[in-house]
Amino acid sequence: MAVSVSVDTLRAGMKGSVLTPGDAGYDDARKVWNADIDRRPAVIAQCVNAEDVSAAVRFGAANGLEVAVRGGAHSVSGKSTVDDGLMIDLSRMNAVAIDPAARRARCGGGSLLGDVIAEAQEHGLAYPVGAIGHTGVGGLTLGGGMGWLTRKHGLSSDNLTAAEVVTADGHILRADTDHHPDLFWALRGGGGNFGVVTEFEFQLHPVGPMVHLAMVFFDLDQGRQFLEVMREVTTSLPLETNVIFGGLNAPPEPFVPQEHHLKPGWMAMVVGFGDEAEHAEVVARVRRAGTPLFEMAAPIPYAALQTMIDEPNGWGFYDYEKGCAVGELSDGVIDALVEHMPAKTSPLSATLIYRLDGAFCEVAEDATAYSGSRVPQYSVFTFATCPTPEMLDADRAWVRRLIGALEPHSLDQVYINAINETTDDVVRAAYGKAKYDRLVEIKRKYDPTNLFRRNANINPAAGVPEPRVGGLHTPAATTVGGD
Repeated sequence: MAVSVSVDTLRAGMKGSVLTPGDAGYDDARKVWNADIDRRPAVIAQCVNAEDVSAAVRFGAANGLEVAVRGGAHSVSGKSTVDDGLMIDLSRMNAVAIDPAARRARCGGGSLLGDVIAEAQEHGLAYPVGAIGHTGVGGLTLGGGMGWLTRKHGLSSDNLTAAEVVTADGHILRADTDHHPDLFWALRGGGGNFGVVTEFEFQLHPVGPMVHLAMVFFDLDQGRQFLEVMREVTTSLPLETNVIFGGLNAPPEPFVPQEHHLKPGWMAMVVGFGDEAEHAEVVARVRRAGTPLFEMAAPIPYAALQTMIDEPNGWGFYDYEKGCAVGELSDGVIDALVEHMPAKTSPLSATLIYRLDGAFCEVAEDATAYSGSRVPQYSVFTFATCPTPEMLDADRAWVRRLIGALEPHSLDQVYINAINETTDDVVRAAYGKAKYDRLVEIKRKYDPTNLFRRNANINPAAGVPEPRVGGLHTPAATTVGGD
């Protein structure tokens, strides 16, 4: 569908750049992390401050353009870009400021996790983030955000103390417990439905700078015994230790014997934030799964831990992701994992499992908009990560089969960031009726026309007019077209 819009007004109203097809830098600017996504926005607004974002939002609304918001560009499903619409690019808004006395981090809406980790670790501080450093702060936080520190300090969104937000009418608001508390509640798990967050403020905690890391790797044939041992280990973990485990291929690293490079199997990654002996005891319990093909144990900087898997999850691969949550590692769950894990094709595809308890469960169910329930559980992430599109076809089917086999054992409410196909019924089920209805009321207040709909969408209500697809055309002004 062709879109024709005037960009002169937007260029005049922004300090940042405005790109259209044919402009120098346009093709680089439209690229996103997942190589399987190839879209061509009619306009890319490369914003440098909240006022730029406000101008872009108003422009998109006035011209009836579908709006995508790009932070770290890690949306697996490609929601951070759009064909023929407006991409609001926040990547230049990546400044990070740390207040070590107050233990607060302020970071721009385009910041990457690695930016915040590095700056906060200069002061021995951190907050819970995901496991890949080049993930965007924005998308992760607005959906929840879980990783190594979640058992100890909760989700990323649980540690959000304030946000600067540009709403659908272009207003710039501060949201916290005292200002627009309804919006602040919705931002902590409700996704990008309610505006463009141009700055995040987080509570920080003392972490590192060194932590204890162990990796214990078992042969693929040892899967059942491995998962049964992990069931016992992860339900009795000390709070200062965490484990991420699952099925993956051995990394081609110097600490891995050459004959095991890229070999499929099962790995437990055990990280200790406190006493070394306590960490070693958990590692010893993991070893009961059998005879490891290899293992390593060493102190590591916390900042290095948080970027450890950046390279195998780098830009340019073809990706697909699907996830679920299970209450326990039941025999049925173990059966499904053991049966389906050998069928993947790419050595980069994997299933990783997080144990969620501790601080994660101490937050009340209705305290934030987080979609999943706060009961002790496991979050299962299954990734197809492939060097070619042909290989992605096979591993996408593998992901769907595996998650389908886990579905009978899954919790009803799940983590919205782990959902790829975000249809209305899926989103409603993820939040549950009470939370979804509350989100609808807030959406109706801050985005009644559903301008921000490229997300796990909360529809403001039946009967509210949708923004029209198309654009205004001013013959006297410079115009652009797209296919």
